[in-house]
Amino acid sequence: MPALRKYTDELCERAVCEGRTSGRPVAHVAWDLGVHEEALRQWVREAEAEQGGWPGLLSTAEKQELARLRKELDQPRTRPTR
Repeated sequence: MPALRKYTDELCERAVCEGRTSGRPVAHVAWDLGVHEEALRQWVREAEAEQGGWPGLLSTAEKQELARLRKELDQPRTRPTR
């Protein structure tokens, strides 16, 4: 399995902005910036989810709340003492 690449926040922001506003295919923008096209697609989806553009995707805040609730449900409950 290949090692994961870590992209800088600045590159991610620039790539998302360009991917959303340029009118060019995501694959072309990704190629020009040296980013894997599926990574850029995911970043664009996440950015659109944050703005409510993808009804089926959760925003970051919603993901965090869901994780918190799942963790809360996984913890054993203690019985109240009388």
